Amino acid sequence: MALLLAGDIGGTKTILRLVEAQVDQTETAKSSLFEQRYVSRDFPDLVPMVEKFLQEAQQATGQSFAPEKACFGIAGPVVNNTSKVTNVGWMLEGDRLSEQLSIPKVSLINDFAAIGYGILALEPTDLHVLQQGQPKENAPIAVIGAGTGLGQGYLVHDGTAYQVFESEGGHADFAPRTELEFQMSRYLLDKLNIERISVERIVSGQGIIAIYQFLRDRDFAKESPEIAEIMHTWNSEIGREKTVDPAAAISQAALEQRDHLSEKTMQMFIDAYGAEAGNQALKLLPYGGLYIAGGIAAKVLPLMEEGSFVRSFQLKGRMRSLMEQVPIQIVLNPQVGLIGAALCASRL
Repeated sequence: MALLLAGDIGGTKTILRLVEAQVDQTETAKSSLFEQRYVSRDFPDLVPMVEKFLQEAQQATGQSFAPEKACFGIAGPVVNNTSKVTNVGWMLEGDRLSEQLSIPKVSLINDFAAIGYGILALEPTDLHVLQQGQPKENAPIAVIGAGTGLGQGYLVHDGTAYQVFESEGGHADFAPRTELEFQMSRYLLDKLNIERISVERIVSGQGIIAIYQFLRDRDFAKESPEIAEIMHTWNSEIGREKTVDPAAAISQAALEQRDHLSEKTMQMFIDAYGAEAGNQALKLLPYGGLYIAGGIAAKVLPLMEEGSFVRSFQLKGRMRSLMEQVPIQIVLNPQVGLIGAALCASRL
C-alpha cells in the first residue's frame, strides 16, 4: 500500500499526518499512522519541518517512513503548484518539495480546495444541519467558511466523481442591504481610506472587529470595560504578534448574552454571512449541499441556529423558493482540511 503525507499549512500552525492508502479512499483520508502539529514560524521552510516530522514519526513508531505521495492544503492562492505562505515568508513549489523530500508526487492546493475534498469523507456526526433542503444526487456542492478570512470553493460532478475547485469569492464586493449596512460600508471606506469593501472585510474574524468598531463609534451601545481593554491591547499591538483576540471575546460575550454591543455585532455578522452564502448559492445552485466551514461557525453554533443566517440566505426575492431547496450544513470536524489533503493525495 502507498504511504501518503497530508498537511494543513497556515501562517500560524501546520499539521502533518501520515496515512496509508486503502481501497476505500474516504477511509484512507480519515486514517492516521502518525500526526504532529508545529508552529509555522519556527521553520524557515516546509522542507525542514517535514524532515523533522518524519524523524519524530520514526522515533515514535520504530518504523522508517518514505511517503510516495503528498498533498498540502495552504491558506492562500495556489498557481501552477506554487504558493507563497505570506505570514511566514515561505515560497513553496511542488516540484522543489518533491525533489528535496524525495516524494515522487507532491500537490499544493488551496485550503478551501482541501476542505472541498474533506467534506466528501465526513460522517453525519461531523455535520450540523441548518436547513434540510431537497438534496439532489451528483448536484454541485458549495463550500464557504469565515475564519481569519473568507474562503469559498465548489465541487462539480463529472459523471464519475466530484472535481474540486477553489475560488477567491471572498474578495468580491460587499453588498449592503440595510441602512445600517450602508452606513457601515461608508464608515469603513472613510476609516481605512480605501476604494471598495470586500465581503471578507465583513464576513471574517477581522469583520467581527470592524462591525464592533462601527457600532461602538456610532454609540449604538455603551462599551463594556472588558471588551474595551481587549480592544485597547489589540490596537496597541498593530504590526506585532497579537496576544488577544477581540473577535473571540466579542463572540463569547454575545453567546453569553452579557454585552449588548457584542450581541448586535454578531447579529450583523451572521446576517451578512447568510446573505453572502445565499449569493454563492444563487451562482452555483448547490443542491448537493452548501457546507459552512471555517473557524467561526462551529464556535458560535447557537447564534447560527437562531435563524438569521437562514433568513438572510433565503432572502433572494423571486429566487427564495430555490434557496429553500439548498441543504445547508455546518462542518463540526476541525480537521476537515487535513482529511481533504489526504484524500487529494490518494487521488494523485
